[in-house]
Amino acid sequence: MSDQQIIVTVSGVDKVGIVASVANVLAEYKVNIEDIKQTLMQGHFVMFLLGNIENSKYSFKEIKEALVKKGEELGMEIWVQRKEIVDRMHNI
Repeated sequence: MSDQQIIVTVSGVDKVGIVASVANVLAEYKVNIEDIKQTLMQGHFVMFLLGNIENSKYSFKEIKEALVKKGEELGMEIWVQRKEIVDRMHNI
């Protein structure tokens, strides 16, 4: 299952519409949000999101590029990784 899951990390100065903007990209690319956590640290917004790309007709690369582009538009850093890679990194 984790080969179809992605982890999206969003970081930057807090402003209105970050979650909505990221969620809209995911919806457009048919990525299901399975879990989401966000916090503010002294005005700095941080969000971790677990998504499932199983029902998307788009490739991981296309989804990642769309999210990174949205991050640039928002003035935020957005990282996208496959969950299986993250899982392996933590098992070393």
